[in-house]
Amino acid sequence: MPWKEQDRVDRRTEFVPRSIGGGVVFQRLCEEYGISPKTGYKWRKRFMEDGLNGMHDRSRRLKRSPGSLSEDVICELIRLKNRHMNWGPVKIHDLYEKANGKGPSLSSVKRVLDKTGFVKKRKRRGKRDMERISERVKASKPNEVWTVDFKGWWKMANAKRCEPLTIRDEHSWYIIGMRAMESTKTEEVRREFETIFRVYGLPEYIRSDNGSPFASVQAPAGLSRLSAWWVGLGIRLDRSRPGHVGDNAHHERMHWDIRNELEGMIEGGKEAHQAAFDIWREEFNEIRPHESLGMRRPAEVHEKSERGYEECELEIAYPDNFMERKVSKRGVIRPWSRSILITTSLAGWNVGLKHTDDKTLDVYFDYLRLGEIDLKTFAFHPTVRGNS
Repeated sequence: MPWKEQDRVDRRTEFVPRSIGGGVVFQRLCEEYGISPKTGYKWRKRFMEDGLNGMHDRSRRLKRSPGSLSEDVICELIRLKNRHMNWGPVKIHDLYEKANGKGPSLSSVKRVLDKTGFVKKRKRRGKRDMERISERVKASKPNEVWTVDFKGWWKMANAKRCEPLTIRDEHSWYIIGMRAMESTKTEEVRREFETIFRVYGLPEYIRSDNGSPFASVQAPAGLSRLSAWWVGLGIRLDRSRPGHVGDNAHHERMHWDIRNELEGMIEGGKEAHQAAFDIWREEFNEIRPHESLGMRRPAEVHEKSERGYEECELEIAYPDNFMERKVSKRGVIRPWSRSILITTSLAGWNVGLKHTDDKTLDVYFDYLRLGEIDLKTFAFHPTVRGNS
């Protein structure tokens, strides 16, 4: 006979260890406790997943009935959700109607899923949709546009990460830099660019994605400390659009070749990876012909930039009708003894301030308009997409 209500938990707690311990036929043990093997397996599974807490009965009913929906409808919605855990209420609602005809409203489906614990409440930080820099320049000569990216990391033999940093000239396809790095920290990436600038000079544009360390989603114009340095050197920025791999298609194709020809095939640590990268880069630049170059090699098309790299302290010059203020380490400027937060990405740099009228002050970093200061509240408002 079935277990009585008062001793269900005790009986289950007694049954499960005996069923796990062995020495007894499981089916006979179930018969001894008056349950079916299916029920026995269920309680053993719950014990393995939740311990003693799993021995208690689970409620089969909602604490409250959402609206006036019948129990059958609610159960069907829950069944559909259990089958499609990653689907939201809109898809569950559509699936229900396709299977059962006209059903509950979308708001009722949302309410059922919410009350039954399928909706995870998450607090989201306020997000400012700041302007993205996208010049959409098509290179017509060497060093007009360089593209940069990190190819997805992989583990080396010493279990450390290899983060391949790749830099190429868009016009000639020439790989300017291919470095095996162990991190994507700004300082390490900047040192690599300093080395490359000394050898190859400066490009007119650098195109990157919107990720760190090339950009910062929290800063006006997406400026990071690295891209601010590029601007300070007189390099203009060009960013690919999020979700548009085609904006940097040739660079992604190069990464596809790296994945197929190098990833997971190099024995050893960072030095061994760099040696393999150097050989692969040399073959790509000097031996491998490219159809888009008329079967020429990138080294036959590329040449060093005429713009040399000067290692000196940089300061941006603004027109005479601009005020200038230096950004502090905390990302603050102080016009008229007022502290106004701009961004820590520009710490140490000078920004230009230009009166547009008696109510606002435009804020520039070199050629980039970052936003405006409200002279009534002394609050900085970054430029949002669609505004100039």
